[in-house]
Amino acid sequence: MSESTRPRRRYDATSRRAQAALTRARVLKAAHRVFLARGYAGATIPRIASEAGVAVETIYRAAPGKAGLLAAVVESALAGGMVNAELPVEQRPGIRRVIEEKDPARKLHLYAATQPGVYARAGALLQVLDEAASSVPELAQVREGYAARRLEGMRQLATQLAERGSLRGELSTQQAADILVTVCSRANYDSLVTERGWSPADYRDWVADTLVRTLLAAHA
Repeated sequence: MSESTRPRRRYDATSRRAQAALTRARVLKAAHRVFLARGYAGATIPRIASEAGVAVETIYRAAPGKAGLLAAVVESALAGGMVNAELPVEQRPGIRRVIEEKDPARKLHLYAATQPGVYARAGALLQVLDEAASSVPELAQVREGYAARRLEGMRQLATQLAERGSLRGELSTQQAADILVTVCSRANYDSLVTERGWSPADYRDWVADTLVRTLLAAHA
């Protein structure tokens, strides 16, 4: 084979990867719509394929079965899109800003600012996951994994505050992480925004103010 053909082969491979990524994104967007409209039980693979305008076989290339598809859709929604979902959590732009911020109160305000978007994008999908996890062991593991990663992220944030001497003296790092998990819970978002009609900005400010007053020594 001549040297002149090699660049074309590399280009074709890149093009195929790009096309595969676009198809997977279309599948995930279609699955997102169908899971929300039909729930887990009603979101059949043929229905998702029809919504995406692809063959059923294409769905199985995008994710390992329906449970894997819901897991991928949830992760994409939590991360704010497929591009972010493919990054380690600490490299996602919003979390990167939290990590790099030195001022403890500002750090908590930046973290609070990530929460309305997370639940607006993923809250309803997390409800689908919760309901399905009671009868699908594979999804129970997905839910447990998400909870464990979330708690670990809160521990890391609490550790950053503790290392700078910013936590209230009576709080351990684990207690601070537990407070972060509780204040930033989906239950609070649902109660205040979905049920009581708070604006996302009001909810964000409540989370930030509650965390600052509860966690930081200078604001005790």
